[in-house]
Order: sequence, then C-alpha cells, then structure tokens
Amino acid sequence: MPRPFKPRRVSTMPQFTYFKPTGIPMPLLDEVVLTVDEVEALRLKDLEKLEQHECAARMDIAQSTLQRILVSAREKVSRALIEGKALRIHGGPFALEGEPVCPRRFRRGRGHQNADMAEEENNDSK
Repeated sequence: MPRPFKPRRVSTMPQFTYFKPTGIPMPLLDEVVLTVDEVEALRLKDLEKLEQHECAARMDIAQSTLQRILVSAREKVSRALIEGKALRIHGGPFALEGEPVCPRRFRRGRGHQNADMAEEENNDSK
C-alpha cells in the first residue's frame, strides 16, 4: 500500500482562482490546473522571498518535496502563459493553518480536491 499524502500547510485560500487570456472564448481554451499547495509554494518562495528551507518549514513538508512542487508549479504557469491556456487553481493535498488534519483523508486521491469533485458529481446527478 502506498504511503499516504502528507497535507501541505496553506495559510489562506487564493482569492482568485481562474485566469485566462483575453479575447479567446472559454470553450476554445485548454486549461491547466494549479493546485492550492503549488500556489502557496510560489507565494512563499517568489513573493515573500523566503529560502526553500523556510518555505518547507511553513508548509510542514520536506525541502525536497517543496522543490518538486515549485518545479511543477512553474512549469504549469509557464505553459499557461506561453501556450495561451487558462489557469485554474483548484484542489490538492493541503490543509489550512489552524484546520485539524485527519491523515486518513489525504491518502492518494483524497483530500480537498476530491471532496469538491464529489460534491460537483452529486449536484450533476440531481
């Protein structure tokens, strides 16, 4: 059995969750999904100018994990900007600061992202 995901600590939810190029209708756009923990990693490293070990400590993850998150996030943002794709911020294995963490909730394929998806599926089936 694979090791469960460790939730990444996030200080706040992003205020804006969707970005798209102007002048292109939504149905014609491909979408890139950036997870909430990827946004938090970018915020801490690039906006707050913290060192990687400080970012990792704030997110309660290993520095190597933070590095992988940053690489993934920067690739997604670059792809959206250069290829003219929409950027959607949604889901991922994260827990808000001060929120109690249930480790079982974050096993692979679970967490905030899938709770949102399950709610959407329930609404679609009505």
